[in-house]
Amino acid sequence: MTDIQSARLRLAELRKEINFHSHRYYVLDDPHISDGEFDQLFQELLQLEKEFPELIDPDSPSQRVGGAPLAEFGQVRHRVPMLSLENAFSLAELHNFEERLQRFLQTNSPIEFMAEPKLDGLAVELVYHNGLFVVGSTRGDGAVGEDITANLKTIQTVPLRLHGAPPPLLEVRGEVFLPLSGFEQLNAQRAASGLPLFANPRNAAAGSLRQLDSKIAASRPLDFFCYGIADSLQVQCNSQSKLFEILRGLGFKINPLRKLCKGAGAVDRHCGFIQEQRAELGYDIDGVVVKVNNFDLQKRLGNKARSPRWAIAWKFAAHQATSRILGVEYGVGRTGIITPIAILKPVTVGGVVVQRATLHNEDEIRRKNLYLGDTVLVQRAGDVIPEIVKAVADKRTGSEEPIVMPEHCPACSTKLSRPYGESALRCPNKQCSAQQIRALIHYCGKAGLDIEGLGQKAIEQLYEHSIVFELPDIYMLQAEDLARLDGWGARSAEKVIQAIEESKNTTLARFVAALGIRFVGEVTSQLLEQRFETLEALRNASHADFMDVEGIGEQAATSLSEYFSNTHSVALLDRLLALGVHLSRGAAPQENRPLTGKVFVFTGTLHMFSRNEAKLRVKELGGQVVSSVSKKVTYVVCGEKAGSKKKKAEELGSTLLSEEEFSALINS
Repeated sequence: MTDIQSARLRLAELRKEINFHSHRYYVLDDPHISDGEFDQLFQELLQLEKEFPELIDPDSPSQRVGGAPLAEFGQVRHRVPMLSLENAFSLAELHNFEERLQRFLQTNSPIEFMAEPKLDGLAVELVYHNGLFVVGSTRGDGAVGEDITANLKTIQTVPLRLHGAPPPLLEVRGEVFLPLSGFEQLNAQRAASGLPLFANPRNAAAGSLRQLDSKIAASRPLDFFCYGIADSLQVQCNSQSKLFEILRGLGFKINPLRKLCKGAGAVDRHCGFIQEQRAELGYDIDGVVVKVNNFDLQKRLGNKARSPRWAIAWKFAAHQATSRILGVEYGVGRTGIITPIAILKPVTVGGVVVQRATLHNEDEIRRKNLYLGDTVLVQRAGDVIPEIVKAVADKRTGSEEPIVMPEHCPACSTKLSRPYGESALRCPNKQCSAQQIRALIHYCGKAGLDIEGLGQKAIEQLYEHSIVFELPDIYMLQAEDLARLDGWGARSAEKVIQAIEESKNTTLARFVAALGIRFVGEVTSQLLEQRFETLEALRNASHADFMDVEGIGEQAATSLSEYFSNTHSVALLDRLLALGVHLSRGAAPQENRPLTGKVFVFTGTLHMFSRNEAKLRVKELGGQVVSSVSKKVTYVVCGEKAGSKKKKAEELGSTLLSEEEFSALINS
């Protein structure tokens, strides 16, 4: 029998040898030994670990087979948020993207980009401490994801221990995907077992990673490409291209179709090349990710609320197919907008069965000259949302009929109106059942307070049983109200009541976004929270106050003024507060930031900074930027040819700064 010291030494040799050959096989596609020889090494490892379980290490190759099923996934907060990307669908949009960057950076030179295929999989983050893989998570909402460490360990191309000399902390980001061959094999197995088939490889990959039993994930041929890290300071390099070299040296699989491109024109040519290769790749892609290569420029450009300024996703033309319009239904949104929805003869578009597609509004129907019974070209916009591209006029038989928009709301029969300058019909009845249901769904959903258990079906059920009509009714729910309904049990009812109770404590920004005020989404709500800080201050703000918030325009300001002056809205907010809704500021306190409490106005042409960059620097330091001069303005920064704002600032006695003085202030 082997003694424990000999087993420890042999296991170290086996792990090193197996990891080397796995890397050659799965990452480099260049095996040095046969499958049979590899299997012998692996079986010896398993036998030794069986004899000496106390010697099993978390980075052992044996840990890729999956462990005991979990009861549920834990949550992981990303140290640096995982932002989404803006999309471009044409060469003109790509050129516009480069021009925006050039204006921001004040340069006319072509920008160096890194372009790489955009995989249609699931974005994940892998965290390594001293080279050892310790936790892996999904993107989630960008700030918090699900802990899927056990499932990620089963993927052969995810290193459990990094090669070489890795940094103390490395947060790697990439895409988990299912190769097309594996997708076909998996669906064949499911068909043979009488299980429902996955619609496409992305759904199959996401479903595999969200299995509580990691042995299921281990049985599926998932793959992984690395595309970046959370923080460029974690490595000793200054560009995306150099980062890829470092990551490959640490043992990660990097997409071979990446390319350094000088300017939008070169990106366009590389996108064309990748699109030509698309059908032969063996995995799904839906576009090309384009990033500014230089990390210093990335830092200067910074991020917007949801996406980085320095990257964009060029989406390929959508998959298309022909179908037929069988009928039209009319949906009512939470703000009363009537949306026509085409009912289509079922057709598979890009691997997904499509039966419904939005027609947007009456103007769009007329522009596309669509009729009931038309044969139409259908595509999934951005490979996601079904839409009708056009009618195939050559296939008309004469039996087609015009699509007639309704005169009355399909939900409440109120006469519809079309406000001047708008393209959509609208139901003006604020008590319309459809609007109330949509408002409740929005408030409880992901874009609102995300109350677990109160999804669309649950809200519709509560509304139909006359239990919940308005937002305050949610906070008056009792467990017995739910338990007596079909599909509910005592435990599920108690969980929902607990989730409702927890939702009472939220941030001002999230609460305002949940209210569903027209033209006011997540980003605008965050701007309002930063400016007004409390609901009381927000309710007392005027139209001019809203207009004075950088980033809020006329439409949103008017909508906010109307909402907070409406007697029904006032009563609703009072009821919510009386029922225990408590609001706090979500952003970290800014009292210690150098420009906290300082208000800036910029006028004239700046040469040391672009206007956007100057504003961004002020906000990063805790200051506020407004568009007009008033007594509350602390500094007016005057560039070349400063105009009337400078004159007004002089009249009010505001402090004037030259661009040089402004630069000295923010760098002090």
